[in-house]
Amino acid sequence: MIGAATAMRTDLCGRLRLADAGRTVTVCGWVDRRREHSEHLAFVDLRDRTGVIQCVVDGARDLRGEYVVRVTGTVRRRPEGTANDRLATGEIELADCSVEVLSASEPPPFPLHERTEVDETIRLRYRYVDLRTERLQRNLRARAAVNSAVRRAMEAQGFVEIETPMLIASMPEGARDFVVPSRKEPGAFYALPQSPQLFKQLCMVGGIDRYYQVARCLRDEDLRADRQFEFMQLDVEASFVTRDDVFGAIGEAVAAATEAVTGRRPGEPPLMTWGEAMERFGSDKPDTRFGLELVELTPLFERTGTRVLQAPCVKGIRLPGGAAGPSALTRSRVDELVEAAKRWGAKGLAWMRVVPAAGEATGGGAGGGSGGGAALDAGVAKLLSPAESAGVVSALEAEPGDMVFLVADERPVVRQVLGLLRLELGRPPVGEGGLNYVWVVDFPLFEGLDADGRPVPSHHPFTMPHVDDLDRLEQGSGPDLLDVRSQAYDLVVNGWELGSGSVRIHRADVQRRIFELLGIGPEQAQARFGFLLDAFRFGVPPHAGFAVGLDRLTAVLVGEENIREVIAFPKTQSGADPLTNAPGPIPPSHLGELGLRVAPPA
Repeated sequence: MIGAATAMRTDLCGRLRLADAGRTVTVCGWVDRRREHSEHLAFVDLRDRTGVIQCVVDGARDLRGEYVVRVTGTVRRRPEGTANDRLATGEIELADCSVEVLSASEPPPFPLHERTEVDETIRLRYRYVDLRTERLQRNLRARAAVNSAVRRAMEAQGFVEIETPMLIASMPEGARDFVVPSRKEPGAFYALPQSPQLFKQLCMVGGIDRYYQVARCLRDEDLRADRQFEFMQLDVEASFVTRDDVFGAIGEAVAAATEAVTGRRPGEPPLMTWGEAMERFGSDKPDTRFGLELVELTPLFERTGTRVLQAPCVKGIRLPGGAAGPSALTRSRVDELVEAAKRWGAKGLAWMRVVPAAGEATGGGAGGGSGGGAALDAGVAKLLSPAESAGVVSALEAEPGDMVFLVADERPVVRQVLGLLRLELGRPPVGEGGLNYVWVVDFPLFEGLDADGRPVPSHHPFTMPHVDDLDRLEQGSGPDLLDVRSQAYDLVVNGWELGSGSVRIHRADVQRRIFELLGIGPEQAQARFGFLLDAFRFGVPPHAGFAVGLDRLTAVLVGEENIREVIAFPKTQSGADPLTNAPGPIPPSHLGELGLRVAPPA
């Protein structure tokens, strides 16, 4: 076992304290900074993975930033008035130092110890230098703590880690596969797994009973802040369990990971149905750290004469202090929000200021109604009847100085637009506002109908329908099927979907019905899922599972907005790797071995 004391060093830089005064120690690391003290003496800040120690060096003119050195010196208290409260080692320094240069360094491509903005492509091109920064050192060690914590939690609950293959057959899982040509069989291809989904279900058929894996998954889809081609997930499956059993197992692993990074253990996440999440927050991954919830106003405007509010659905949100005070929105900002709402799919965005009520009715541009001493003014307020104005104030619990926003459209559009608007107006940064975990349950089994009127599954076709909706599944058709609920569930934190899971179909009659509704005949089902269906012929236990995105979980725990900051060697937004220049061409001789030719660009 290699500890701090090795043949090269006796201690780590950041671990030395005043209690070590008088000891002669040897430390190794990178020169973080060098400051001239006199003609002969210099202060050299030496950095390793644990922190920085100040070394007083005689004749340090040849030392430069990022040189790798070995320093031997005596620990002593810093002179009075020179302690540095910002450093854990700020009370001490190394004196009477001898220095051995282990490796010289060219000037780094960007400063490591300054809070300067560096182009991301440059950072990724020199990622091995970027990894030395305090930020990435912290993030990657937090990631390691997350992995260790979830493994301990799963093993303590009787789960067994099983590795599943990386070269598999192409399987439909919602995204494009990355494919690997076979040299042994030219023209044939492996696929890299989007997830271990079918293999972990086979583990249940095989009697593993409780499986888990810290699994690498690959999906060829457009990248964004919470998505990379390659990602890691805690993959879990268990037999003879209910949804609540899965919640307990996953909740324990996530709580352990949270405690490992933050030092605090979160409470048990509350449950929220998909319908409630969509109606209150306009999203199936609600950020519950703040209010600005969507309020139903449709009944109030059923007979409205205001054309812009004549729609199947009307909802509103209230922005406290949005009309008056230090956080009031400017007119230009309101105009920006109106244009954003149109980009998000709305025909427009109705807005009004809330002002003190002037009595039973107000003149000028006010809406005329009063409720709790408040009335509506500006925007579309003059188009509302007194009853409508009073109803909006009452329903939104609006107070003078607030701003209210209304969207009228089809219900899915209203929910989406106001859901994005509330995030735009109130969402705290990732690292602020605490950690609000929530389970979202009872997702629709189908997300819509295709051109042929067949339902489109919201998840994979092995998700068990809600037990109370099985009769509707048998008897329903077309639009009626869109109300069938599934036993799928998501874990959400601060508006990020950490993962998804479901109770799986283990009954042959239910699976046949799902395939029928999706237009998947026996031959097609056998071609696409044959090895799983064949396995199910030999006795399959009821089972359920889940997968937690470890990149996303770590990013939230350390307060990063982008998962690239918790991955050692990520890709850029375009999917490129500036470090290795991937993707790139391969030699024609290699293509020939694989039986491939590259078509010229279109």
